[in-house]
Amino acid sequence: MKILETKNLCKTYGEGDTLVKALDNVSFSVEQGEFIAIVGPSGSGKSTLLHILGGVDVPTSGEVIINGTKISDLDETALAIFRRRQIGLIYQFYNLIPILTVEENLTLPLLLDGRKPDQKQIEMLVEKLGLENRLKHLPNELSGGQQQRVSIGRALLNSPALLLADEPTGNLDSENSKEIIKLLRQFNKENKQTVIIITHDERIALSADRVIEINDGKILRDEVR
Repeated sequence: MKILETKNLCKTYGEGDTLVKALDNVSFSVEQGEFIAIVGPSGSGKSTLLHILGGVDVPTSGEVIINGTKISDLDETALAIFRRRQIGLIYQFYNLIPILTVEENLTLPLLLDGRKPDQKQIEMLVEKLGLENRLKHLPNELSGGQQQRVSIGRALLNSPALLLADEPTGNLDSENSKEIIKLLRQFNKENKQTVIIITHDERIALSADRVIEINDGKILRDEVR
């Protein structure tokens, strides 16, 4: 089942002599349950691509279709709802709210959507994440690896169609990086969760089912491993 399709995505900044093409006619599709690493040097366009896939940024031209919905057709309110329900985002620096506990950070997207958290689902998720004894802690009372686990849990609690991660191990040491990769792989395998990761981490690229290499805003390589 096709979960994501991009058609001729372009993103430009400036005009005339200062025109920069961050993305240049990028087209690809993703099947449900794929684990994909998007790689490329700094400035290649990979983070721009991720932000457009996540509905955080808009393309200059082209289309993004997620679970049958062309997200460029959605107004701001509808897009915000779609993001909360269909897209899970994980960032390098966790993006946790410092005054909220682990449990409150985990459930915030559901509460913003006017839905009551399923306590049994939360318990199962925090057990997999190894956060059972950290639910009442604030983010500054956690290690970097634990904070990233909270970020992963928050992104997964909605059972999104698409999990997008932007350098999820970039702020972690090697041991915590391995654990985060293992967790993402576990959710991918056990729940058929579709995962797309922007990364410089060679270990993630080696563990992915598919690697898409971008440079100068274009796809150079799209390889199934």
